[in-house]
Amino acid sequence: MRLSLTALALAALFPLAVQAQSRVPPMQTQGDVKYVCGGIGSGASNAMRAAMRNHPLSLMFVNAQGEFLAAVAVTVKGDGGATVLSVPSSGGPICLIDLPNGRYSVTAEPQNHKAQTRSVTVGGGSRSLEFRF
Repeated sequence: MRLSLTALALAALFPLAVQAQSRVPPMQTQGDVKYVCGGIGSGASNAMRAAMRNHPLSLMFVNAQGEFLAAVAVTVKGDGGATVLSVPSSGGPICLIDLPNGRYSVTAEPQNHKAQTRSVTVGGGSRSLEFRF
């Protein structure tokens, strides 16, 4: 009886997990880089944050009060200075980026704010950068 109640509870929760996962938009490709940006609304935001651990690099954009920013231009350059990803507007406060291992420079520039640039080394797990404007 206990096993069947556990199975029933898990079966009831499964659609919620699928629904949350389905809120992560499909990955896009630019050259050798796959990425997705989104996270507008609490369900989509939760799904994107949960997916951060599954990607080599995650970016989050917030204002000084910690509120999400959605329209952020993102540029990622490789160690040699070549642009490997250029997104004119993120379309959400969170970006999940799949890049090869290496050192990168990430620039984020929201509307009406000064650009910020950070260096990051990707490889051996997921990395996360928070840009606060």
